[in-house]
Amino acid sequence: MLTHAKSRIQGIWRLASVFLLAFGFAGVVLHAQVNNTHGVAVVLELDGPVSPASADYLIRGIETAISQDAGLIILQMDTPGGLVTSTRDINRAILNSPVPVATFVAPSGARAASAGTFILFASHLAVMAPGTSVGAATPVTLGGGLPFGTEPEQDEDDAGNGSSGTGRTPADTGMAKAMNDAIAQIRSLAEIHGRNADWAERAVRDAATLTASAAVQENVADFTARNLTELLDRAHGRSVQLDGADFILNTENLSLVSIAPDWRTQLLAIIANPNVSLLLMVVGFYGIVFELLNPGALMPGTIGGISLILGMFALSILPFNIAGLALIGLGLALVLAEAFSPSFGILGIGGTVAIVVGGVLLFDSDVPGFEPSIPVLAAVAVASLAFSALVARLGYVSHKRKVTTGVSDLLNATARVQDWQGSQGHVFVQGERWNARAEQTFAKDDEVIITKIDGLTLHVARKSNVM
Repeated sequence: MLTHAKSRIQGIWRLASVFLLAFGFAGVVLHAQVNNTHGVAVVLELDGPVSPASADYLIRGIETAISQDAGLIILQMDTPGGLVTSTRDINRAILNSPVPVATFVAPSGARAASAGTFILFASHLAVMAPGTSVGAATPVTLGGGLPFGTEPEQDEDDAGNGSSGTGRTPADTGMAKAMNDAIAQIRSLAEIHGRNADWAERAVRDAATLTASAAVQENVADFTARNLTELLDRAHGRSVQLDGADFILNTENLSLVSIAPDWRTQLLAIIANPNVSLLLMVVGFYGIVFELLNPGALMPGTIGGISLILGMFALSILPFNIAGLALIGLGLALVLAEAFSPSFGILGIGGTVAIVVGGVLLFDSDVPGFEPSIPVLAAVAVASLAFSALVARLGYVSHKRKVTTGVSDLLNATARVQDWQGSQGHVFVQGERWNARAEQTFAKDDEVIITKIDGLTLHVARKSNVM
């Protein structure tokens, strides 16, 4: 018995040893696979204004790179600026990333202006291609938000040499607060990565700009590179600040893998376009109005409801001017009033003017990517005028037409006598029985003409006499 038990224990031990070895080997293989993913450098692209759509794409791209345990994230950037909220979301993702992020201002001719300057300072590694520029990060005001503006005009002698540029003074308390907040933010980003905080402040306060070579000399950029391959070569062995500690980059054998925007990002980019959001709201309004005027049509109401919801969603993620939105609302209300109280075009024309002016004021034209589109405003104006003209014409034609409903429609209508005694009796007209009076007598089933309406009594005459 003891020998049998001992043999069973030895068998169990051998089986356990096999499982332990198997799991250990699997762990080694898994660890090798994880380490192999360090051979990837994920490339993301920001080409255009910094918007909610681009922020969503970059943040999810960084998360994907982290989940794949990439060795480096490269953000290739060419932007004229954008929104503060979207920029801060991107910077938050960069600063909290356990994978180093290298922002590469490229290709030649690209710029990291306004919001792009903040993103460059937030990155662990700042690289610029020859012929690129950085700076002009002065914020501009906009109702409902505060985006970064475009570069101000500079003298040729000032451009690219780190000069103070135009030297703006805040116009009011709100602008001063925004300026100070932007300065504090960019200085803190510069201090994290040991970059030139004084020049960073000038970029915000005075809209200073730098070329790529000057940015390296001013300790704004780490180095220049002509392409991604050169970036990886020159980045190898450099030390960056990652989670508050020095991190040595190992980019010698990294392979480049690009992550393109998916359908969600592309759809968000379309919806979050200011001009598209304006069209969606106008189309949604007219769709619902046509559904109310023609109950049961279904298609106008369905399309209108979807468009209106999408337009409101776009406004919820975009900074807008409340005065512009109010003017658009007033204009749509006036156009709607034209439909129910025809004024022969006066309300419609006034509503169209209010919609166009509101569209111009809705988003700030100084912010890149938020300029009002003339063709879009023209299309909205033409649609509103066409709707008003249609309503005005229908109102004019109806005004000239003879009344065909109500009691007035009974005048000169033919009625049939049901019974008659002396000078009064009853007649039947349009499916109704009426009291009738006349200065002559009639027989049953005689046809008579209604000449006058006195309350609920009809005055009639013999049809042959009237004709």
